[in-house]
Amino acid sequence: MPVRNVRRAVSVLAALVLALPAFGQQKSITRQCSPVGGTMSTNLAVIGQSTTMGTATGDLRGAVAATILNVTQNSDGTVSFTVQHHFVNDSGDTITFTRATALTMPLSTTRYAVLNYPVHINGGTGKYANATADLDSIGEVDMGSGQTVFRYTGRLCLAVEE
Repeated sequence: MPVRNVRRAVSVLAALVLALPAFGQQKSITRQCSPVGGTMSTNLAVIGQSTTMGTATGDLRGAVAATILNVTQNSDGTVSFTVQHHFVNDSGDTITFTRATALTMPLSTTRYAVLNYPVHINGGTGKYANATADLDSIGEVDMGSGQTVFRYTGRLCLAVEE
């Protein structure tokens, strides 16, 4: 066997030996959960008539947008807004959400008090990849001025490799 082939074989074997400790070992994923809270405020009709854009403070700091997909007048006098949220945090990671429905009570012809607004996080990018959270929100929507404000609280669980 030529010396060149022996060197190549030794190099390949050395690489395999160095890789063996990691080979076959799977990284363990655990969930680290913690309470989160803060505020979100947006302006309606920034991008389109039914899309809001604004900021989030607190534990989920960054830019937030929401598209109103549907508005339903309920038989009990409440109004439901079906919404799809979009979020980029301060470090550039995205957070993805399932569609949410805000149950509101009209306070005037343009203002709505948010009675029940459960929001579910189902992933994202960066540290939010495989994240889950259930958030509850209270707040107010003013369709006349196009302003919204919400206070969110909940529990965020991040997937962490060990």
